[in-house]
Amino acid sequence: MIRVRFAPAPTNYMSVSAARVALVNCLHASRHGGRMLLRFDDLDQDRSRPAYAEAITRDLRWIGVEWNETLRQSERLDLYTAAIERLKQAGRLYPCFESEEELRAKRDLRQRRGQATVYDRAMLKLQPEQIAAIQARGKRPHWRFRLSDRTVSWDDLVLGPRQAKLPSVSDPILVTADGRPAPVLASVVDDIDTGITHIIRAEDNAGNTGIQIELLEALGSGNARVRFGHLPPLGDGGRARMGRRVAGMTLRGLRADGIEAAAIAACRARTLSVDGIAPAPMENMARAFELSRLPGLGARFDAALLLSLNRQLLGTLDYAAVADRLPNGATEAFWLAVRGRIDLLNEARGWWDVVAGTIVPPVIDGAKAFLTAAEDMLPAEPWDEAVWADWTAALGRATGRAGDALAEPLRLALTGEDHGPDLADLLPLMGRARAAGRLRIAAA
Repeated sequence: MIRVRFAPAPTNYMSVSAARVALVNCLHASRHGGRMLLRFDDLDQDRSRPAYAEAITRDLRWIGVEWNETLRQSERLDLYTAAIERLKQAGRLYPCFESEEELRAKRDLRQRRGQATVYDRAMLKLQPEQIAAIQARGKRPHWRFRLSDRTVSWDDLVLGPRQAKLPSVSDPILVTADGRPAPVLASVVDDIDTGITHIIRAEDNAGNTGIQIELLEALGSGNARVRFGHLPPLGDGGRARMGRRVAGMTLRGLRADGIEAAAIAACRARTLSVDGIAPAPMENMARAFELSRLPGLGARFDAALLLSLNRQLLGTLDYAAVADRLPNGATEAFWLAVRGRIDLLNEARGWWDVVAGTIVPPVIDGAKAFLTAAEDMLPAEPWDEAVWADWTAALGRATGRAGDALAEPLRLALTGEDHGPDLADLLPLMGRARAAGRLRIAAA
């Protein structure tokens, strides 16, 4: 059975890029009848927070990602200690006593000489009595994993054939001087223990793959049953890497801004090369999903696309779906007037102020006579959906204005904006007294 894992570090809120990794793992498992593990890599006790783990869990459920079990690395320290002892007994871990300053000096010297900055394995030359003498002085070692001198190859599920030349890689530190396991060691131990078969993650982790394959083998797993897939970075329409702009946006922030989960579903379908933009149930997306179809040069996930899809989706929602998230007092007629004309749901608050609150429109230069006439010609209430057409038709005949010359100053005076929902829908909600007052202010 295929088993995948999504392994966030609960040190921040979940980003769009991380959500993409979670989604791909979920779809791959679902597509093949497999299982998904949510693993919190929370060994960094200084930065990990339970609140972040809870927020990540909420965000995953919000976008429709499901999993079968949850683990926390902080509860599995005994497993890592046992693995460390096994590697020591096998002669794959060796003690090192250089300080960070000494290591930095070595790297700088090799760089000035034009040499590779790979760790020189100087500590391998220490004899047992030398090690004992150093430790007797109270110095505690960190432990490096001795890599082989081969080239490791694998067939990446997304990127195709890949290899890592281990002689060009520094022996990684797997155990710190205070005995803590490095993330790469803990991750491999967990992958073996939980039977992970496919490791699907962001491309920026690909540099660790050769090390992980060696660790898998050293700990008795072998790498034949573990396959790797690395997702290319999100791109800005193929023009540039997005860096922190969209890829670094958090789902929590998008939700607070008024982005619908369904919009992210539609946008993620684009980034995963799933046909169509309409949001679809996860099981439908899973049936259409193939890792081999992922964009090879990075997927587009830009803010403009997300906002455009969100606007489309808001335009399809009925009042009941949003009523509890609209401003107090907002009616169904109001929602029908603004939906499809706003990018974010929280923009509805500003339009509720327009129709039911107090705004101060700008004074419009050169429009005093026109706006005064417009106020004078406002029809008596009650108003219905025909009031805008009747009023502007009469105003046009009286002033000779038509088209934008008539509508634009009225929109700016009545709403304070130069674009927005149809005034034929807004004006009846606004009422005569409110409209007259704003026309008077704009004409001053």
